[in-house]
Amino acid sequence: MNKTEKPILEVLAGKKPARVPLWFMRQAGRYLPEYRALRAEAKNFLHFCLTPALATEATLQPIKRFDLDAAILFADILLIPHALGQKLEFKEGEGPALEPLTDDKSIAGMKFDISKLLPVFETVSKVKPALPQKTALIGFCGGPWTVAAYMIDGTSRNQFSHAKSWAENRPESLDRLLATLIEASADYLCGQIDAGVEIIQIFESWAGLLQGEDFKRFVIKPTKELIGRVRQKHPGIPVIGFPREAGAQYRDYALETGVDCMSIDQHVGLDQARELQKLKLLQGNLDPLLLAKGGEEMRRAAEAILEKLGPSHIFNLGHGVIPETPPENVARLVEIAHGRKA
Repeated sequence: MNKTEKPILEVLAGKKPARVPLWFMRQAGRYLPEYRALRAEAKNFLHFCLTPALATEATLQPIKRFDLDAAILFADILLIPHALGQKLEFKEGEGPALEPLTDDKSIAGMKFDISKLLPVFETVSKVKPALPQKTALIGFCGGPWTVAAYMIDGTSRNQFSHAKSWAENRPESLDRLLATLIEASADYLCGQIDAGVEIIQIFESWAGLLQGEDFKRFVIKPTKELIGRVRQKHPGIPVIGFPREAGAQYRDYALETGVDCMSIDQHVGLDQARELQKLKLLQGNLDPLLLAKGGEEMRRAAEAILEKLGPSHIFNLGHGVIPETPPENVARLVEIAHGRKA
């Protein structure tokens, strides 16, 4: 492999890479002791994300430890509501907490202040030259529906009952919020690309909450609009979409959103994945619990994915690395994946 080639960019371009590319969602996280030490230096999680020196180190930590083919920017999907002026806190042991939206007036009063996100762009500019030449840099945002759900409910603890109620009873209000998020997210992603990211991923983490026409209206349509806006400025940027737990609706997402690659969760069987792969390049989908468990069960599952979905495939998990995962299991999984020729 020529040292300047990046396997993940090769496979996204429809070429055959020298090896199966892999990275892991939440590869910078609490399973790493060095991450826990770094996290202790920040006042809170928002400060962590918006302090370039800390966010840069967090992004690079897994790259220093493992032979990964991509780094993903260390940030959070809820930085967009923060930049729109919504009060955001990250409570220890509870996760994010936003001041819930209640009416159209609160949406109309929002103004996107991209200056609040300038530290993120600075992080990108610091990470990029520090990466190995073969390692690509992924930027990201939350899917419009997922971010909207957090903004409406304020938390995920009630299973987004208010957001689902808006979809059913106040669809025009939800449309207005999604339009705001599409515009802000496009500007945010373009800022990341301008700063140096080479791939973007859209995390639609709560796609599985919607079905049928609601899924098309509030997941597929906004995603397509967001990608279209980004490509007006950056037509060549590869886009990975992750509509987690979309089930049978993965097919529509693949066909209709304009993504270049679709990440699938661990609940997608390999036979279904093979059918989806006829429509779109896939990323995924080892169960994070198997990574935490390790051993022969992890090896067999990983090799089944590599056998069934290779060679045109980006190896990843079905969701993020969980905190209980031993780092040595991650190292072993990297060995397994990279031991197979693309």
